[in-house]
Amino acid sequence: MTSIDYKQDNSFFDEMFMENGAPKDHYVSFYKTLEAFSKQDLKEKHDQAQASFLRQGITFTVYQDYAGTERTMPFDFIPVVMPNDEWEHIEKGMKQRVKALNLFLEDVFSEQRIIKDGIIPRRLIEENENFLGELKGVSVPLKQRIFLAGIDLIRDQEGTYRVLEDNLRNPSGLSYVYQNRFVMRQIFPEFFENYQLYTLQTQLSQMRNALLDYGQQNNSKDPNAVLLTPGVYNSAYYDHVFLAQQMGIDLVEGSDLVVENGFVYMRTIYGLKKVDVIYRRIDDAYLDRTVFKKESLLGVDGLFKAYKEGNVAIVNALGNGVADDKATYIYVPDMIRYYLNEEPLIPNVKTYMLENKKEREWVLDNLPKLVIKNVGASGGYDMLIGPHAFNEEIERFRKKIIESPNQYIAQPTIQLSRTPVFQDNEFYPCHIDLRVFVINGKSTHVIPGGLSRVALKKGSLVVNSSQGGGGKDTWVLKK
Repeated sequence: MTSIDYKQDNSFFDEMFMENGAPKDHYVSFYKTLEAFSKQDLKEKHDQAQASFLRQGITFTVYQDYAGTERTMPFDFIPVVMPNDEWEHIEKGMKQRVKALNLFLEDVFSEQRIIKDGIIPRRLIEENENFLGELKGVSVPLKQRIFLAGIDLIRDQEGTYRVLEDNLRNPSGLSYVYQNRFVMRQIFPEFFENYQLYTLQTQLSQMRNALLDYGQQNNSKDPNAVLLTPGVYNSAYYDHVFLAQQMGIDLVEGSDLVVENGFVYMRTIYGLKKVDVIYRRIDDAYLDRTVFKKESLLGVDGLFKAYKEGNVAIVNALGNGVADDKATYIYVPDMIRYYLNEEPLIPNVKTYMLENKKEREWVLDNLPKLVIKNVGASGGYDMLIGPHAFNEEIERFRKKIIESPNQYIAQPTIQLSRTPVFQDNEFYPCHIDLRVFVINGKSTHVIPGGLSRVALKKGSLVVNSSQGGGGKDTWVLKK
């Protein structure tokens, strides 16, 4: 029998336990099953789970000092369990947010009504490196620029869900959602006995159907879709392989494709095969060296012209980075009010614009209390967490903000919710967030649950795998 020695701190919202230390109703069955194992049993199962990830080649790359290190995804077996009413609120909030973001993208690459009406500053769009003038007036199938969104949510100390970040270009991690569930069912089947969960089994067939929706322009009755990867050295390559396999589409690199007479073809042993939809996992700038970065070896010459003429669909659409920039994030609640005439169902985290002199001065005076983020960075890079930073690092960020105030935003250090983990043969609390995946085709679908990312280092607030974070299975309870 396991003695669950877990030091709870009620200044944080705990996902599993109430303030009196008792498990919440939806965790009671899990908790009772957990108690039946010895710590040695749990350690052995934990080691089996990590070995399973290694055997399957489920890895990511950490880039540091200009070198890449391949690692397996750290895993924790204590799931995040979500009651159905909680999930329904998240689902509605995600559909609302992605709908408004898509309308925003359609608008900024056409009429720019939101700028003319003074809701968003023109400078914010036109100075954004992702705002490509070549895309102005280019129409996209279904008027949908967001095929797959990854929206990052956190819970504050009151248990309120808030949106931390929008990922609308190449959101990664969907494969880990499936592998976390696979490993849990394989190694910890006992935990599932008294739970009715939403299944993940049919979700990728819905994703495939949505992908093919984009290829039905030009009267294509049987559209052909491919997943375009930068190749085996990309940090998310496992993600690419998994999604291509599960959706039953070809995984290709730029050298596998060619543009002829304005159309895109895939080279096969039987000759050229027309491509109608490209699910690209390559950044805009590397897709076509005849238009963008001339040194790129990853893309396809002539691809942009074929895209512009409507002869191939590329998802997610080019230019989506305009909408998931951390400075644009501040205005998403305004987008929801402007385009949908609705109040946001899930609020943002309070965010300070550092180009505003008054806000900047306040932020510079309070750096040790705040989180500072580079608006163009991701993966936890170029970020200051004031309460955990040394004076030298704080002063370095002070200089960065003074030199380039438009490049940074500031947010309060939120008391992120915590969840128990079992690592190194002990239970302890760690901070957590949730990446929710939204699929858009002719209709919109939210994958139940998502990727729960956990900051496995004690006291850390950074959940990104590249910074030492790990993953958990996410359970959504049926009614």
